[in-house]
Amino acid sequence: KKVADELKLYRCHTIMNCTNSCPKGLNPGKAIGQIKSRIAKRKT
Repeated sequence: KKVADELKLYRCHTIMNCTNSCPKGLNPGKAIGQIKSRIAKRKT
């Protein structure tokens, strides 16, 4: 529920600046995109 809040999850526009600057080499943009996709499937 907390992730589905539009003021949180949908603030990410998947520009990938976070991925480019992540010191751990993670890809948070991809993970957020996957979460958005799961939520969209759940709503339909």
